[in-house]
Amino acid sequence: MTQPVYDRVALIGLGLIASSMFWAIKRSGLAGEVTGYARSAETRETARRIGLCDQVCESAAEAVEGADLVVLCVPVGAMAPVMQQIAPVLKPGATLSDVGSVKGHVVEAILPHLPEGVHFVPAHPLAGTEHSGPESGFAELFDNRWCLLVPVEGSDRDAVDRLRRLWQGMGANVDEMDADHHDLVLAVTSHTPHLIAYTMVGVADDLRRVTDSEVIKYSAAGFRDFTRIAASDPTMWRDVFLTNKEATLEILGRFTEELFALQRAIRTGDGDHLHDYFTHTRAIRRGIIEAGQDTDAPDFGRGQAGGQTGGTDK
Repeated sequence: MTQPVYDRVALIGLGLIASSMFWAIKRSGLAGEVTGYARSAETRETARRIGLCDQVCESAAEAVEGADLVVLCVPVGAMAPVMQQIAPVLKPGATLSDVGSVKGHVVEAILPHLPEGVHFVPAHPLAGTEHSGPESGFAELFDNRWCLLVPVEGSDRDAVDRLRRLWQGMGANVDEMDADHHDLVLAVTSHTPHLIAYTMVGVADDLRRVTDSEVIKYSAAGFRDFTRIAASDPTMWRDVFLTNKEATLEILGRFTEELFALQRAIRTGDGDHLHDYFTHTRAIRRGIIEAGQDTDAPDFGRGQAGGQTGGTDK
């Protein structure tokens, strides 16, 4: 057990990330008390039943009162309304953070409502699964995964360093970058791959009607991996694409150009181009494994941590 980083932490939204944060915080003794709030009464009741949070509150304002750290774990599109609810009761000197997959929009949504004396340090843990809800969390989710801190102009350095210690205590590797760069990087590594996965599953659904369900019945590893990330929370991904549209559209354009080049190679029988391209991209995949961000174990090692299927970065 390590020394607590915060006396009191409030988690607003009690899905996969917040649930995993709670269990990771408790695993390492990183906070004296953790309060929580979810908009759904059913989710709050589930949280109480499984012992998620030391106290599950009936309002967001109640949960954040007196908290040294408040983490918004709600969809990106809900950040501004939630911020309006909690702003009047945020403790002076407290740190406000989030776990959203898009940072530019979150900064724009939060800053107009940020009370003077409250430190805002956006964050994004690059970890997740296709499962959602309070029962899907587990303490090991962040182990050896990256959490990106995105300080805004004027962010208090002590507040940033303190939040860094929390994420490191939860097992994460921590780095910093600015909001625009974050959104471009995530458009490449997460947002566009998810959009392509949703599209491929949609194509398969159309074909399934023709092949009498054989596409589903005989799914091979590649299609199974597509369906895994395409099973992620639709509300979250709707918000991601609507709030990171410029970066996502830019990367989709580049993807389309690459796809056209591959189509041309297949059409013209250019085996050398295909071999060179696949050799290069295989090396990138191996680099991901060597960086410790996945494994070459069967099924990519998924389903080992906490009984969950792991690895959908958000």
